[in-house]
Amino acid sequence: MVAYGLWVINKAGGLVYQKNFPVPTIPDRGLAPLTSNEYLVLAGTLHGIHAITSRLSPTGSGSGAQVIEGETFKMTIHLTSTGTKFVLLTSLNDGTAEIMLQRVYEAYADTVMKNPFHTLEMPIRSELFDVKINALFSNQL
Repeated sequence: MVAYGLWVINKAGGLVYQKNFPVPTIPDRGLAPLTSNEYLVLAGTLHGIHAITSRLSPTGSGSGAQVIEGETFKMTIHLTSTGTKFVLLTSLNDGTAEIMLQRVYEAYADTVMKNPFHTLEMPIRSELFDVKINALFSNQL
């Protein structure tokens, strides 16, 4: 699996965590550098698209888009029961994004949610969470 980036979006559509991963095996590949405002706009847009796709389900209320594919990447979305979205941007041929997102969610629950100093829906500023994310994706770093 080649992971390009990870986003955590709160239930209001705000970006609370963003990390890009370098791709050392493929020079000049990876996500283009964006400003923090551009990441916030992208997260809000994805939140809106996800809300629309949850309403379009022909069988009633659905869970929204789970995978969005582009020409050169795949975006996999894991929606929690609290409305937090974990988004992983990977290569098209990836088959393990769902498993990795579950592991990211477990790291989030173990480090961020158990931190008494973290305020819900606010940006994640946890060194321990960063360490766990880096360890999860260390096979490509």
